[in-house]
Amino acid sequence: MRQHDNNPGQRPEFSYFDQTDFNSADLNERQKESTRFGTLSLQGKLGSTDYQVSLGQRYSYISFDPDFVGDLMFNGVAGQINRVDRATTVQADFATPLGASNTLRYGFYGQYDRAGAASDTLVFPANADGEQTSTVPIAISDWSRITAKTLAAYLQDQWNFGEDWTLNVGVRGDQYKAFGATASQLSPRLGLVWQATPSTTVHAGYSRYFTPPETALISSTDIAKFEGTTNAVKNYGDNTPLTERSNYYDVGVQQQVGRRLTLGLDTYYRQVTNLQDEGQFGAALIYSTFNYEYGRIKGTEFTASYHNGPWDGYFNLAYSHATGKRVVSGQYNFDPDDLAYVYDNYIYLDHNQKWSSSGGLSYAIDPDTRVGVDYLFGSGLAKDGLVPNGATMPAYFQLNLSVSHDFEFAATGKLHTQLAVINVLDRTYELRDGSGIGVGAPQFGPRRGLYLTVSKDF
Repeated sequence: MRQHDNNPGQRPEFSYFDQTDFNSADLNERQKESTRFGTLSLQGKLGSTDYQVSLGQRYSYISFDPDFVGDLMFNGVAGQINRVDRATTVQADFATPLGASNTLRYGFYGQYDRAGAASDTLVFPANADGEQTSTVPIAISDWSRITAKTLAAYLQDQWNFGEDWTLNVGVRGDQYKAFGATASQLSPRLGLVWQATPSTTVHAGYSRYFTPPETALISSTDIAKFEGTTNAVKNYGDNTPLTERSNYYDVGVQQQVGRRLTLGLDTYYRQVTNLQDEGQFGAALIYSTFNYEYGRIKGTEFTASYHNGPWDGYFNLAYSHATGKRVVSGQYNFDPDDLAYVYDNYIYLDHNQKWSSSGGLSYAIDPDTRVGVDYLFGSGLAKDGLVPNGATMPAYFQLNLSVSHDFEFAATGKLHTQLAVINVLDRTYELRDGSGIGVGAPQFGPRRGLYLTVSKDF
């Protein structure tokens, strides 16, 4: 259960019966999210072929309860929203050696999704300009069901040349059926690894990807039902999310420095058609998929890991540049002026963050007890500026502490426990301010929290 953050000091735009004022700090919105999943796997060997067959199922449920009066007065719409998705999967993977230096890998994957979305919404009657014509709300109910099927198969051949070179060549075929249509793609893969020295490894690769939209994030809202209300849309556009297709290029190097330190540098570039993004529209923190026609995503990541007796440490520093152009699905969610600008210009994606970093250090007091400290840093996500997503939020820093201990009990065996303090400094920081393409409400980082976990291996 999640209690939504409020934004104090806001003025209502609409009147509710005789009420014209509402304290935005008193808004009471709640959201509940639940996910259950299970997987059953069988591993074995058929002659010289290794195999693994897995069956799985995932059930996801999201519900949002609005503050009916407050949301109506600030947004002109208050909706109780429920979404459910059940996905059943089957996957089989095989590896067959073809001589001492060649391994053939192959397999298939299938997924069957059934998803449903329902909403009960209050809105005000409005004129053609979107101006409220009555203070008495009206109710609109909407529901939809979606069935989606995904089938995929792959074939990959790994060749080892001498002791220094490894070449992977493969192809994957995907087919996706939903909304009465079928999309498919044959995707080649190529990867090369060179062991330049005993301590230096260089890699490079290319992959073609085919990514169907996530069924749980699709909502086929009947937007025509909201004509003549304060929730009417100005641009209908295409309400069907599209399958993303991309070319992915990657090159990197890993260097072992002595016996304790490993350094890595990796850079990548993605050229995307029908780039998928997730937008949070309205008060509910429920994401929906939309597409940019073009996407350009590139970045570089530096990594370091250290191990010396009881000490372990890691450090990551990443640079990212992610942009999209021309919204081609879900246009009804956006302001027409924003759509017009994005049609001709690349903008930063709402989740773009130029710099991010994480790191940690831990010490084993004894074989069963370890203490640690770690941090998160971000230079700030995108927000609206002179152009959509043209500015950034302030940078943030979060420090965490942890201690873990393994207990041995005669009845249960070994239990692993960990006590973690999140955001030790209790620094309040805002991740989003509610502005920008695909952002509808402010979001904050976690306050100081204490978490205890217990796990047992079987």
